[in-house]
Amino acid sequence: MTTSQTPANGDALLAAILETLSDNKAQDVVQIDLRGKSSVCDHMIICSGRSSRQVTALSEKLADMLKQEHDVLAKMEGKETGDWVLIDAGDVVVHVFRPEVREFYQLEKMWLPVGAEAEAAAT
Repeated sequence: MTTSQTPANGDALLAAILETLSDNKAQDVVQIDLRGKSSVCDHMIICSGRSSRQVTALSEKLADMLKQEHDVLAKMEGKETGDWVLIDAGDVVVHVFRPEVREFYQLEKMWLPVGAEAEAAAT
């Protein structure tokens, strides 16, 4: 891991975020590589928490880890309700959902290759 004096690159942030989500029992973690597809970020992570309380806790732990270990002050939106929290860490954007809200928005489908949605529905 990087020291707090050295800003982390996208790959180091991605690894640290995935580890933190795993350690804190995030469910159905999906990693989407957006390099060359989006100017907003290089990686998007979508995951679920079992409840609003867990969604909020996952988001807070992630923001704390980013600040303490990587000197990244992540921007966070939606923490008040705990239904869908967006954490913007620059090169990596994380969406933490309650399962029902995640199913409603189906954010992952937006990034599937053309035709993959029909193939997934057929299986």
